[in-house]
Amino acid sequence: MDRLSSMNAFVRAVDLGSFAAAADSLGLSAPMVGKHIQFLEHRLGARLLNRTTRRQSLTDFGKDYYERCRIILAETEAADALAEDQRSEPRGKLRVTMPTHFGRHCVLPVLLDLVRTYPALELDLSFGDRLVDLAEDGYDLAIRTGNVDNRAGVIARRIARQPMVVCAAPGYLERNGHPETVDDLGRHQAVIYRRSGPIPLWRFPQHDEPVITMAPNSRVRLDDLEAVVDATVAAMGISWLPFWLVRDRLADGSLVRLLPDQENFLYDCHALWLQNPLLSLKVRVAVDALAAGLPRLMI
Repeated sequence: MDRLSSMNAFVRAVDLGSFAAAADSLGLSAPMVGKHIQFLEHRLGARLLNRTTRRQSLTDFGKDYYERCRIILAETEAADALAEDQRSEPRGKLRVTMPTHFGRHCVLPVLLDLVRTYPALELDLSFGDRLVDLAEDGYDLAIRTGNVDNRAGVIARRIARQPMVVCAAPGYLERNGHPETVDDLGRHQAVIYRRSGPIPLWRFPQHDEPVITMAPNSRVRLDDLEAVVDATVAAMGISWLPFWLVRDRLADGSLVRLLPDQENFLYDCHALWLQNPLLSLKVRVAVDALAAGLPRLMI
């Protein structure tokens, strides 16, 4: 006899309270359920059930063996579900939270392509910089830029790296001069992106040397990235921004890239999801699509 089938018959008989009920649920005869359990007892050399004409009960060994069988059968079902998942296509609602501008400009195009590819997939997207609790708020996936904290039960995968560039409007440079080095930036006014807490440091990698950091001087601090771009175009100061956000402004000349020979700092972007032994196909496909599609939008 097949051992897994016999384990299944044994667990059903215990869960349902009788051989007859187990037989009905499995489409077998009651004597066949009995044969499966006898097969296990003979193989194990130990009794699993005490039976009378009116009731059945687990032996002490049977109690331990029953718990082990439940785990084995659950893992077997999970493995079968994984194989079935691989053969099917993603479906159902995918809830994703992401930063407003990065989400709208970069993440959204990738996810829209995904739902075009998989008609059974639905999107429920939230744009905002608030950190959410994936479990409490019911999100399948969170997209976050910058460093992410190690949290128990949460998996993080880096899916892109954003090059950061320093730029300014031509009018600002005409009035204030053109910085040639990182040290020169400290003599200029900056337009700062700041949500809360201290002003974030600007970072500049150096070949085989520690990253140079600087705290920019600023009279204009904004918590909206596009507002930072607008203020920079309005010649209010220099700014340190993701290249994808200012690409068009650099192309049309409304902004000028500074320190073109300086290596760009790469700002990480992560996808986060709740740890689960069986990751759903819709989440796996979305993360893979973002990891493949986002890097092309960063350059």
